[in-house]
Amino acid sequence: MSELTTPAPAGLRALVVDDEAPALSELTYLLRQDERIGVIRTASNGADALRALEASPVDVVFCDIKMPGLDGMALARVLARFAERPQVVFVTAYDEHAVDAFEVRATDYVMKPVRAARLSEAVRRVVTALATDSGTSTSGPPAADETIPVGLGGVTTFIKRSQVRYAQAHGDYARLHTATGSHLVRTSLTTLEERWAEAGFVRIHRSTLVSLPHVDAVVSGHGGCKIRLGDVELQVSRRHLRDVRERLSLSGRAATAPPAGSPAPPTQTPPSPPPARPSAPPAS
Repeated sequence: MSELTTPAPAGLRALVVDDEAPALSELTYLLRQDERIGVIRTASNGADALRALEASPVDVVFCDIKMPGLDGMALARVLARFAERPQVVFVTAYDEHAVDAFEVRATDYVMKPVRAARLSEAVRRVVTALATDSGTSTSGPPAADETIPVGLGGVTTFIKRSQVRYAQAHGDYARLHTATGSHLVRTSLTTLEERWAEAGFVRIHRSTLVSLPHVDAVVSGHGGCKIRLGDVELQVSRRHLRDVRERLSLSGRAATAPPAGSPAPPTQTPPSPPPARPSAPPAS
């Protein structure tokens, strides 16, 4: 059942949801030590959490995933339909739901047993996400680099958004390309375009999204325009060409290069000076 703990003078309004009383108590205790957290309420299941949110909104929900009845993932999908959606941080002992957490746009995914330093980082990400959503800027550090869970050989691993050079559409999925490989994630390219626009990602083709910080050059030739990222060249569609050039110009990355394999332009030799006119013969 929902209960109200002693509020701090100010800070984030938090709801902690876990069906195991010791875990609920431990997480609440750790959050109380963080000066960025204000009012903390608790709930022992998803249904109680929804009733608590109906009574009073919160900024962030720290939620277990495996709970009887309405589990944490189902609760997050309900919260996604709220007019003012709270940030969601999953706190769980299982890593197999990390990909699903990315799909429901969870702010973070914290593994149990919870370490104070890791929880502090999750709170920082919540603060940054709330500042971004409200359009306000802070004088603190830049926005946190997003962590993306990806499947590799049946094991869930994690990459950073800053490692992604470009993404390509695969139906309802997207393939993320880094310098060392590629990973398929269960989200659409359109969703990534909206979600990562502020991080410098721009659409260059209906099936391709590139990270401007990774762009080395704009390659122009008879075949149109291409973006060069390391040893990869990607075609820019005519529909997106103007927007790409404007975004590159604004980002200070408007360098151009000749197409790969093009001969170097011939060196021009300055013209020789005209021959001197012969002197007139001396007068006799």
